[in-house]
Amino acid sequence: MSAPKTRRPEMESIRFTCQRGCINCCTQEGRIYITEDDLVRAAKFVSMTPKAFEKKHVVRTSHELRFRKPRKKQCPFLVASGCSIHPAKPTQCRTFPFWPELLEREVEWNEAATYCPGIGQGPLIQIAAAMEIAEEQRSAYPHMYIVEA
Repeated sequence: MSAPKTRRPEMESIRFTCQRGCINCCTQEGRIYITEDDLVRAAKFVSMTPKAFEKKHVVRTSHELRFRKPRKKQCPFLVASGCSIHPAKPTQCRTFPFWPELLEREVEWNEAATYCPGIGQGPLIQIAAAMEIAEEQRSAYPHMYIVEA
């Protein structure tokens, strides 16, 4: 199986630094996908077995794992002060905003900036460095990044 093709980023460099106390990315509509490694790491962090953690917090389908979505919020681990499993947060959360779809399309990056105050802040980041993080996201969730030949 060959590696998926990536689009050439439309930007040469970006700025981003996470803003203390901001949880805007955590409140966006959508699902939180996790990997098997994310499941094990989060379970250990909350002192549960992976099996017990999965039964309580995870939906497993044939193609994906994701957190169960509680009523009135996006994530079972989001509390007023932020992520209650921050040191063990899933790849999807850890790699934001360096997702392939945001880095490869400037319009998507600018859309994310409407809710993420860290975009446009901090030191200049070369796009190649950001794309390395994006590749981690792409590798963690390959079914989400299938590119037609």
